[in-house]
Amino acid sequence: MSYISDVLHALEKRNPGQPEFMQAATEVLDSLEGVVKEHPEYVKNAVLERIVEPDRQVMFRVPWIDDQGVAHVNRGFRVQFNNAIGPYKGGLRLHPSVNLSIIKFLGFEQIFKNSLTGLPIGGGKGGSDFDPKGKSDREIFEFCRSFMTELYRHIGADVDVPAGDIGVGGREIGYLYGTYKRITNRYEGVLTGKGLEYGGSLARTEATGYGLVYLTEEMLKAKGNSFAGKTVAISGSGNVAIYAAEKAAQFGATVVTMSDSTGWIYDKDGIDLTAIKELKEVKRARLSEYKSFRPKAEYSTTGNVWQIACDIALPCATQNELNEEDAKTLVKNKVIAVGEGANMPSTIEAQEFFVKSGVLFAPAKAANAGGVATSALEMSQNSQRLHWTFEEVDAKLHTIMRNIYHQMAAAAEKYGHKGNFIMGANIAGFKKVADAMVAQGIQ
Repeated sequence: MSYISDVLHALEKRNPGQPEFMQAATEVLDSLEGVVKEHPEYVKNAVLERIVEPDRQVMFRVPWIDDQGVAHVNRGFRVQFNNAIGPYKGGLRLHPSVNLSIIKFLGFEQIFKNSLTGLPIGGGKGGSDFDPKGKSDREIFEFCRSFMTELYRHIGADVDVPAGDIGVGGREIGYLYGTYKRITNRYEGVLTGKGLEYGGSLARTEATGYGLVYLTEEMLKAKGNSFAGKTVAISGSGNVAIYAAEKAAQFGATVVTMSDSTGWIYDKDGIDLTAIKELKEVKRARLSEYKSFRPKAEYSTTGNVWQIACDIALPCATQNELNEEDAKTLVKNKVIAVGEGANMPSTIEAQEFFVKSGVLFAPAKAANAGGVATSALEMSQNSQRLHWTFEEVDAKLHTIMRNIYHQMAAAAEKYGHKGNFIMGANIAGFKKVADAMVAQGIQ
């Protein structure tokens, strides 16, 4: 067995029953053979063995009382994975599927995503198996207050700065921040995604979706192409999907699909984003109601958006939502580019098929880095007591995403993987963190 295989074998033995984490670790480490050969100091300093082991994993109970006076207990997590280049940074996810494996996979990916932004932030992630759907504002507040009562001990503006993720939007961040401030008596940039009235950044809501399109556009541009005149299929209907659709439309594309956990819509004339925002951001309703806005649109609870012919596919829902069969369907329908807006939305087999088929493929750790990049810009504004305009933040975001594309393209070419941006993103993200770990000694 090779050195990398040995590391992965040992990791699997230490982490049984954690398929999502092992998938993420395997995908990254399998990209690093050439880098490890060129840098024997990584082996000498056990960089791979250390980078796959979190600095710490915190698990705690979260008791709360519902509107009927019934007590419930959920499980909370915060995994602080690596702070070699800056304080831990990564979102909080509230969803019934949350477990340690998912939080570790997300935290591990976050290390390299954050590194690619060029900003001084490390990798972490957290959340709970609490389901916010159908809960009242009071129940959400009760949960958030209980969750932060434990989490506050482990975070801080220069230690660990959580943000939102699935199930955690402006409302939840507000409740969490208010509780942190009350407990600690500190007003600091400990959370990002805050409201504009108390330290938030303009363009943060749009950042992940906009960033996805900025990077995908740069990838297309390198091949003499663009979003203009293209048909785009998008999965999901949260912030990432909504604002990816908005920016793609601004770039001249027609977005024809979106989805949620109950079904998906196909609108051949182009998705009505005003309707989507009304349903998802105001009413928090299901996409099945979209037909009341656009009667000619199609709604389905079977199959998925990837069966619709498109030029560009942007998976923006959840991990492993796009499998090898979906990839084959997209390629058969002549897709030219795929940009991952969610975290690890394509299976390894789907990724490999896209690359083998010559499809331009932007992996999540590069393509969806816009959110955390803008979160880091929010941290900068908080530290300086400044508030930048939307245009200033958006321009910085656009520059960061262009730079990420060129970093991963250059790394892929240097190590003999020209055009394979999965390899390029893994290598470019890893190298900066690895060099920092070597410089700081065995810690």
